[in-house]
Amino acid sequence: MADRKGSEAGPARNSHSVPAAASFPTHNSPRTWFLTSALSPLSIRLIRLLLAHGDYVVACLPPHEIEHDDRSAEFRELINECKSSRKDREGWKDRIRGIRCDGRIMGQCGAAIAEAVQVFGRIDILLCCKFEAVIGTVEELGATPATRNLVRDQFETIFFSQVNFIKAALPQLRAQHTGHIIILTSIGGHIGTPGMSIYTAATWALEGFCDSLAYEIAPFNIKVTIVQPNKEIQSLTNKIIFAPQMPFYDSEINPAPSMRDILANVLNANPETAIEQSEDQIQYRYPRLPSATLDKLVMETVHALTAIGGHENPPARHIVGFEGSIAVREKLKTITEELEDFVEASLAVDIFDSELKTEARDGRSMMEAARSGSVSGGAGHST
Repeated sequence: MADRKGSEAGPARNSHSVPAAASFPTHNSPRTWFLTSALSPLSIRLIRLLLAHGDYVVACLPPHEIEHDDRSAEFRELINECKSSRKDREGWKDRIRGIRCDGRIMGQCGAAIAEAVQVFGRIDILLCCKFEAVIGTVEELGATPATRNLVRDQFETIFFSQVNFIKAALPQLRAQHTGHIIILTSIGGHIGTPGMSIYTAATWALEGFCDSLAYEIAPFNIKVTIVQPNKEIQSLTNKIIFAPQMPFYDSEINPAPSMRDILANVLNANPETAIEQSEDQIQYRYPRLPSATLDKLVMETVHALTAIGGHENPPARHIVGFEGSIAVREKLKTITEELEDFVEASLAVDIFDSELKTEARDGRSMMEAARSGSVSGGAGHST
């Protein structure tokens, strides 16, 4: 492990078992993974599973996080495990490479990709997994110069840093004529959330970028997958930034669902991360959850990533978990129903009649007939 900070790792505090790796595909192994951010609890558990499977891992370490003692503690513990004489960790230290890299700086991204190829010869999977959440309403984030800077910072973290890694990796993947880019976002890529407007905007920007990218690089046999777990999985395992609250948006006055309250309640369960409502200070927190709670929270997503990564025919999008799937399905159902309800307004602007126009009208008629049939059927059943 060539990480410049690796020698600073302290003694291991716990003995971690590796979750079963039965979800791995049997093809295309061992694979070389490049993680754009390797210090989250999700990334740590993913790395353990990958190393146990025999894969190679390049772990990017954002400088401001690796220098944060609490944030980097679990990664340093992992490195100590890799260097240990434990039989079940044999060979791990030769298959992991830590690289200090700030994704916001394009030159550092290019250097990290070059180092990964020099050490392991190729990159099979680029996992874009950098995340942090800015919490604040649109009005709260526009109140002061400091909060307006949070908007730019959110895009730098979620959008531009990951775009930099993708652009740096594309020449290598294209030369290989194979590769898989995975974007770890959340169902925030489908559904907006009150109090997380800038996070949602940055997520949609990244997903839109990747939707277009997928068409551009498909001829080079490079695949793109967007993986969307619940928002809470990413929010509760990465930095949360709270903009000062305006009294108009206090939950006692404003009935809109409040992510501020939900996340604050989790943080306040631990005295070391508790926050107080502030009208003038920006607050930064890394949630501290028990290890067993983190396992339960992230392992479903970890197994989804291991199953999809490097797959011969991966999905363009994968929603992790039943609740997320239902929420997205309801959102898409609402969009479809609104399209049908206002199809005449959409068609009114078309100058020329066409078969597609007729099909759209017929489709609406069929939906209306189905609705009226279900209503009358229901009424008949009740009598």
